[in-house]
Amino acid sequence: MQQTTYIKLFILPFCLLLLSGCLYPNDELGKNQVPNEQQLNTIQTAVDTYIEENNGLIPIKTKDNETPIFEKYLIDFNILKEHNLISEVPGNAYENGGTYQYAILYPEDDPQVKLIDLRMTEEIRRVNVQLDLYRDKHIYPPFGEEIDKGMFTIDYEKLGLDSSPHVKSPYFDNQLPIIMNTEGKLFIDYRIDLNEALKTFDEYDYKHGDDIRYILAENSPFLPAYSVPYTIEDDEPVFMNN
Repeated sequence: MQQTTYIKLFILPFCLLLLSGCLYPNDELGKNQVPNEQQLNTIQTAVDTYIEENNGLIPIKTKDNETPIFEKYLIDFNILKEHNLISEVPGNAYENGGTYQYAILYPEDDPQVKLIDLRMTEEIRRVNVQLDLYRDKHIYPPFGEEIDKGMFTIDYEKLGLDSSPHVKSPYFDNQLPIIMNTEGKLFIDYRIDLNEALKTFDEYDYKHGDDIRYILAENSPFLPAYSVPYTIEDDEPVFMNN
């Protein structure tokens, strides 16, 4: 099976990250913080072998069918260990105290090992705590500006936050806004990254109605977790529901 690949924009930053750690603060360096290409390749090989030896079964944890696609297929390291395909869990994995969850992209056609950055998860959780406290006292979520049909910025002052909540992009040097839908569910808005990716990876021929999030997942080690579907309109990323 095809191994995970990294091309163009992500090669240089990824190598610099591995060699010097200069893209992360000093207090975040170490085996539990850095996405390590060797670890990814080791788990990719283990997953490929398991699939070949088990009639196409994938070593993943059971998740609800309603789980969003990029958060659904988390690798079960216990299965790989039980089949003697790995000796230990990667040091940067959540199960070993690290900041990444290992997951599968394209589980049915071309299973590729990818990462979910849990620092984004933690920021979503932090905002959600404040949101729950607010909703205990108010009928409606703290809607800010409507940025698209059914999608809103967050009135962060009502939540007692100092500024509008963002997360650090795992793809480009961007701060990505946290937004919410009409039900008050939180998401990360990837439009800034998608716009850059569409310009960088211009060999893609997306049409309106295509889910363009895969341009991020295919060209980096990371999955666009906590996202809603996006498509393209007039060469710009837009929410799919539009």
